[in-house]
Amino acid sequence: MEKSIITTGKSIDLAIAAALQQLGLDRDSVSVEVLENAKTGFLGIGACPAKVKVTYEIPDPVVEPAPALSAASRKPKKQAPKLEKPLPMPEPVKPEPKSEPKKAEPKKDQPKKQNQNKPARSRADKPAPKLQPQREYTPAEPGSQEERVETFLKGLLERMDSNAVPHAFRKDDETIGVELVGEDLGMLIGRRGETLDAIQHLANYALNHDASKRTRVSVDAENYRGKREDSLRHLAKKMAAKVIKYRKNMTLEPMNAYERHVIHATLQDMPEVTTFSTGTEPNRRVVISYVKE
Repeated sequence: MEKSIITTGKSIDLAIAAALQQLGLDRDSVSVEVLENAKTGFLGIGACPAKVKVTYEIPDPVVEPAPALSAASRKPKKQAPKLEKPLPMPEPVKPEPKSEPKKAEPKKDQPKKQNQNKPARSRADKPAPKLQPQREYTPAEPGSQEERVETFLKGLLERMDSNAVPHAFRKDDETIGVELVGEDLGMLIGRRGETLDAIQHLANYALNHDASKRTRVSVDAENYRGKREDSLRHLAKKMAAKVIKYRKNMTLEPMNAYERHVIHATLQDMPEVTTFSTGTEPNRRVVISYVKE
């Protein structure tokens, strides 16, 4: 069973966040339909908040059928036949003399027998958890583009008070991959990868601002890019199924160009739906639309 609520906020993101806080759900568990965009008005006159409709699913209640009465239970009970003559009363039985009960002797505490065949396992006997082997990185060649990217990112991370170490490697002729290794990498990833995207943008500018041929730099930490792509593919298929079921358009949350590309590529082979982008950066969104037969 599906239910929906309508919330408002100064922006669409704040309206969605208010609905999620009210429902106690995460973003992937609901679908969002933008009803009205926020308007600032002129000098505060005519301003109106953003309005969204958030739909979520709840399990259908299970109703157990009442037990059917059998034919035997519906028939009136037969009364026992009355006796014409009263039965003779039995003679009273004389009680036998009671013998005094023997006092039970207290049981002696006996030591519990331990199974000698199975020795007790200590904590030291438990197998230690397997540690994932760390990836080995080849040092960048002096004067190469990989070394330039590493040098720039080391200086940037130091100014951000981060102890993370960048490792650059060549993925193909047009792409250089960078893996950030260290502790507290969540600060470098940021909300939905916004900080990681900013670091990647600066690395691309530092490498390509005076180059004749552009080389793309892809910065990652704790395999965030791969996990985010899997989450976006799952979201795209889930929302497409709802569009097909209810035959109405669904507007997703704001995404950057690469994340929108993942949504478009995931649904491009589904003939029942089509996708397009709407809005302006940084609030550009993907719309999943139902294709009428």
